[in-house]
Amino acid sequence: MKFLAMLLAITLNFSAAAATPDLPPAYVPPQGPALTGRISIWGHGALAGRFDFIESLVRQWEDGFRKFHPGVQFDNRLHGTASAIGALYTGQGDLALMGREIWPVEINAFKEVKGYAPTGLGVVTGSYATRNRGYAIVAYVHKDNPLPELTLKQLDAIYGQERRRGGAAVHRWGELGLKGDWADRPVHPYSFSLARGFSDFLEEAVLLDSRRWRPEVREFADLPGSLGGATDGGQRMLDALAQDRDGIAFSGALYHHPDVRPIAIAAEDGGPFVLPSEATVMDHSYPLTRIISMFVDQAPGKPLPPHIREFIRYILSRDAQQAVLRDGGGYLPVLAPAAALELKKLETSK
Repeated sequence: MKFLAMLLAITLNFSAAAATPDLPPAYVPPQGPALTGRISIWGHGALAGRFDFIESLVRQWEDGFRKFHPGVQFDNRLHGTASAIGALYTGQGDLALMGREIWPVEINAFKEVKGYAPTGLGVVTGSYATRNRGYAIVAYVHKDNPLPELTLKQLDAIYGQERRRGGAAVHRWGELGLKGDWADRPVHPYSFSLARGFSDFLEEAVLLDSRRWRPEVREFADLPGSLGGATDGGQRMLDALAQDRDGIAFSGALYHHPDVRPIAIAAEDGGPFVLPSEATVMDHSYPLTRIISMFVDQAPGKPLPPHIREFIRYILSRDAQQAVLRDGGGYLPVLAPAAALELKKLETSK
């Protein structure tokens, strides 16, 4: 009953959020001289001209911005995320758009050259359940498993070797509170291939930047040439979980099997426990929501060039986030509370 009530509440909340998402305020250009300059954007965009991940959306942002600032021009070099941070610290790019979480080695390379870390701003919310759109990670158990919820600390105890969140390692379902026949049953952890970007996200969000996974974790990779469906690692994982009542899996809501179910997750002990949905991903209340970030070279205490600062302000405005909602292809907007927090990072740039 508790699970069904929680699911009903989330469904109702989603209906309200979908009808009237709390988008940021409309963009208001600053007073003063007209802005001029060129902005070079490197990174996430399209694949070989065939798969448009975010490039058309970026072009919409640019066209919208030029209506306010026609003197600003753009140079798009959206060759892929791997090119983004290097272009930023070599001075070839002004903005680095990432399709995944930034790697520690990229931060270290930037710091080696510049002496400080790059500044990242969340400009798009990852999707709820769309392939290649930074979808949220979902924890699944077998349908027969009565476990209603888990905290990030408990997930770290299941998957992490170092357990940086504290507590003892979890090997049995009884250590997570299950009783009766379940108490002595072993926990079988499943995940994506640890060489994939999904694992980079989980190492940051769940393992607190530890890179050491439990050796018991069973990895599921996409089969060669997979373009979705049954050959994706996420689906193969749920298919395996359906045959294993003792399993738990990190996968995505775009994959399905009638014999598995998602569980609610809390960032802190005691809750709130949140089930994944489009609404809870969009408002960032679901702890394993992914964020698409844009990085800038902002030296401590020094302002960004005005045309770059204003373009970021525009991206985090109603104008640009409405375009994400309308044409994001699965990406979700950054809502007003999160946008306000991101804009605070630019305060030294005023």
